[in-house]
This record gives sequence, structure tokens and C-alpha cells, in this order.
Amino acid sequence: MEYAYLTDQGKVRSHNEDSVTVVINKNNEYLLAVADGMGGHRGGEIASSIAISYIGHRFVEMGSIGNKEDAINWMKDIVSEANLQIYKYTNENIESAGMGTTLVMALLTKEFLLIGNIGDSSGYVIKDNKLHKITTDHTLVELLVKSGKLTAEEAKNHPRKNVLMRALGANTKVEMDVFDVETDIEGILLCSDGLTNMLSDEQITKVLNEGLKIDEKVQKLIYKSNNRGGTDNISIAYLNRSDKNDN
Repeated sequence: MEYAYLTDQGKVRSHNEDSVTVVINKNNEYLLAVADGMGGHRGGEIASSIAISYIGHRFVEMGSIGNKEDAINWMKDIVSEANLQIYKYTNENIESAGMGTTLVMALLTKEFLLIGNIGDSSGYVIKDNKLHKITTDHTLVELLVKSGKLTAEEAKNHPRKNVLMRALGANTKVEMDVFDVETDIEGILLCSDGLTNMLSDEQITKVLNEGLKIDEKVQKLIYKSNNRGGTDNISIAYLNRSDKNDN
């Protein structure tokens, strides 16, 4: 098992509002997480940092995540707690009003893989050398696509494509979608939309299948995103299973 994670400001934004981490607990269980913050006065940077730091620290403190049902409950509970942490900060710091963050996280144990998300940061698995998206974006255009009012192609360049329907910190309650994923995979990729808005799934897959070290693959994805404009912060957490039977 090997992993790499990296965040980059991009070429347009004045600062980086993304946060990313990969952590391992005492039971050799893996947590990957990416958060894409939003809000003025560096509010997005604070919101994403609160979410990632809180969830990461709590995970490391645990000896084991337990069984699958325990893990699903933990993911939902920890996200609710992180949401309240952000909401509380906003109430105590009025200049941060309106700040929030997306969140995508993956929890991998010897027995199962769970991927959860809020917002439009994406969770993928790599299987048979192909990229498969697991998460569904919580955006206005995604709702319009589901209702048949927009095609998937029209949604790609829609002027309101970044309007979120869910985010951490916006309300006192938030619901995370959790997906139970087959563990017979080669890897996990989590990313902010700074990557997926610049590169297609095919372009991402091509880099992941190159004969590079894992950190070089992540660096190359960010380089290519910036080379295509780098219009947003770019964050990636990537885990590669060199032996699918050894996790």
C-alpha cells in the first residue's frame, strides 16, 4: 500500500482554500480526505482546515474503526461534529459569515471500503486500470441533469455549475452520502474540482497508468491542471494498492 497527497493554489486564485490529508490509525486502517473551502476573508481556508484537521485527528485517536456499520455511523457522526465546529467558528467570527467547505473522504480497512461526500469534490476508484466515479455531486446542475433539464454535456460548461446544494458549515445539520464500495480495486483517488474541471477522466487515467512513482503521478496531475489554466485550487489524495489482497 502506498499513498500520496498534495494541494496547490493553482494559477488564478490569490490563496489556497483547499485542505487534504491521508492518515493511518493503529489498526492499519486508512482515511483519505479532501475539502474545498469557500467564503471571504480566507473563510474557505479556515473551513476546510477545520474539517480536515478535526476528522483526521479523531480518526488517528481511534484504535480501530470497528465493523462496517460502526464505520458508517462514525463517518456520519464525525461529519456532523465537524460541521458544528465550522458553524460555531462562523458565529464567533462574524467576518467569516458564509464560509463553508465541501468534503470527500474514503475509509479503507481489511474488510471494506466506504466513500462519503458533501458538495462537488469527487471520489473515484481505479479498477482494471480505469477510473470509476463513486460520488454524486451535490450541485444545482447535477439536479438539473437528473431531472432531464440539462444534458451531461451542457452541465460541464453551465454558468451555475459551481452552485452547491450541500456544504459543511452552511447549516447546523448536514447529511453525507456514504457509498459501500467493493474492495477489489487497484486504487482510490479523491480530488477537488480544481482537478476535474481541468482534466477529463481519460486524461487523469492516462497519468495514473504511467510508470511513475505515486508522488510523481500526483505532481503531474497538478502540473497538467495548471498547464490547462489552473483556474482553481487543486487537491488530490491518491492511494495505490500494489497488492489488492494486502490492505
